[in-house]
Amino acid sequence: MTQSVPGFAARRVRVDDGVELHAAVGGSGPPVVLLHGFPQTHLMWRHVAADLAADHTVICPDLRGYGASDKPPAVDEETYSKRTMARDVVRLAAALGHGRFALAGHDRGALVAFRAGLEHPAAVSHLACLDVLPTSDMWDALHGADAAVAFHLYLMAQPPGLPERMIEAAGDAFFGWFLDAWARDGAALPQPVRDHYLAASRAAVPSVVADFRASAGVDLRHDREDRAAGRCLTMPVSVMQQDWGAALGYDARRLWSAWAPRLRHRTVGSGHFMAEEDPGAVVAALRELLSTAGTE
Repeated sequence: MTQSVPGFAARRVRVDDGVELHAAVGGSGPPVVLLHGFPQTHLMWRHVAADLAADHTVICPDLRGYGASDKPPAVDEETYSKRTMARDVVRLAAALGHGRFALAGHDRGALVAFRAGLEHPAAVSHLACLDVLPTSDMWDALHGADAAVAFHLYLMAQPPGLPERMIEAAGDAFFGWFLDAWARDGAALPQPVRDHYLAASRAAVPSVVADFRASAGVDLRHDREDRAAGRCLTMPVSVMQQDWGAALGYDARRLWSAWAPRLRHRTVGSGHFMAEEDPGAVVAALRELLSTAGTE
């Protein structure tokens, strides 16, 4: 099994001092950038990207700190803030000749995409977020014993040192737990793909933890500042989610509507890894979004 999207070209693009992103690029036409989640790489988009490339230029990067992209040490809280990672994506697209593009993200990538939509509306024409809540809403939704489902968020929120050592001591067991627990169709993650995700995650423990740690600190602060200022996403937004609200007691559509006046919200029946478990549904939702008039 290839470790990239078949038929796509590999590119490395400098987006910051000492930071290059690895990206798979294919197709031609209006640009679409696809951001992966945890514990994955750009490979998660292989089915969706191949379909969209029939009539779009598709850019699938590994996020800063993940996969084959650079993994700078977290010298401060901004190194892996979603603000920094969103800026990476905008710079990547610009370097590839696209000052304006549609953007879709899954899981961690969706948080980066959300931040890019808020802070770079001139660059992001359409936005899709798969299976997340915005950071501030996510923390507000977790309470009591039900929050145990998100144990990893609390573990990786701890100060540098212990989380990294614990995860490095049992990397395959830790990262593999999410691949097993979050998939409803395990066949969607064949062994070569699973092996790739585990190897990539083992090689990125400090930066993965730094990414999650930022969500308990600087990212949360940025979301709360934006909420207080009344900022919202001005472009068409499509959200696809499992029904976590039924389990944790929140109304996902209502929470997202507060951020996205032009929202299309779907509850899906697939597992968390929906771009691999049900790529047809994801492609259909993205194509519907892309057919909607965007912001000028």
